[in-house]
Amino acid sequence: MSDKIMAYRRDNGRVGVRNHVIILPVDDISNAACESVANNIKGTMAIPHAYGRLQFGEDLDVHFRTIIGTGANPNVAAVVIIGIEPDWTQRIVDGIAATGKPVFGISIEQKGDLETVRQASWKAKEFVHYATELQREECDMSELWISTKCGESDTTTGLGSCPTVGNMYDKLIPQGITGFFGETSEITGAEHICKERAINEEVGERWLAMWNAYQDDVIFAHQTDDLSDSQPTKGNILGGLTTIEEKALGNLEKIGRECKYIDILEPAEAPAKGNGLYFMDSSSAAAECVTLMAAGGAVIHTFPTGQGNVVGNPIVPVIKITANPRTLRTMSEHVDVDVTGILTREKTIDEAGDDLIDMVKRTANGRNTAAEALGHREFSMTKLYRSA
Repeated sequence: MSDKIMAYRRDNGRVGVRNHVIILPVDDISNAACESVANNIKGTMAIPHAYGRLQFGEDLDVHFRTIIGTGANPNVAAVVIIGIEPDWTQRIVDGIAATGKPVFGISIEQKGDLETVRQASWKAKEFVHYATELQREECDMSELWISTKCGESDTTTGLGSCPTVGNMYDKLIPQGITGFFGETSEITGAEHICKERAINEEVGERWLAMWNAYQDDVIFAHQTDDLSDSQPTKGNILGGLTTIEEKALGNLEKIGRECKYIDILEPAEAPAKGNGLYFMDSSSAAAECVTLMAAGGAVIHTFPTGQGNVVGNPIVPVIKITANPRTLRTMSEHVDVDVTGILTREKTIDEAGDDLIDMVKRTANGRNTAAEALGHREFSMTKLYRSA
């Protein structure tokens, strides 16, 4: 299997597998202007979202990291930023500009939508010309940043599709890729195992402190220590997972047998300690988690599913893997990698891992994933608490 891919080399050295020009709102009331620009200029994509007004503290920090990280992602060639006020708009422009890519920011105050859309549309057209002349070049597969989360899990997830991702990581992490896993709530019941998968005791203790803070500040603080009706979800229960502990053990199959995580990331934080596996403190909700990991810099997302999940992302291709024969039969249009052979003993987990690596390479080279072909562009901001 070749270790070369054809991808986009960005000015900061990172490798991207898509070449989007995005129109990104700072806040919820700038969505309409962004969508108008995207409607005017073909080859651009608006990414509306629900937040960005009167946020403060840690909640505001997550907001800025998510918006800046989305624009900074190597799958993005150029960005237009629109906000209601100039200061926050410029803060985001400056964060994205640090990558070296073209970025333009404009605020609606003292202009109104029509003038804002006019100026932004001219700049977006310029960016489309720039992006469409960029060429893919030969890059090492080891330069990819690949994230993972599972969704609509069932018994087949822990037996087949999650171990497939784990096998991929066991093979690719030693070659130099950067990997993310997370879903803090879905480690519940297996936290002692996850702690031991840290690269050293110091990282493991920091991970456990983070997990305990989640339990104390979110679960116990709201008088729900069993996550009933949320973890496991109704779909998980229908698929045969009766406890969060069962779900957690399947979740950890995604990091394989050999990988050790080297650091812990805040939501939407980019890794800073070099190549390796990272844990991101993240929501277990599909769209939120993928959004956070894309903002952290992942350029491909691997998504094992049992009962069948349809989530995609605007800027990052989401590869769906299933080991459930019924899901393959009823939702085949959403499946990129069929590993049902693991359950029928027609395929080993090692062979399934190779199949996934092959699909990662094909996706990196330009193949649209099922979610991309079906138009799934779910983008969900993580909100930590009420706005002021």
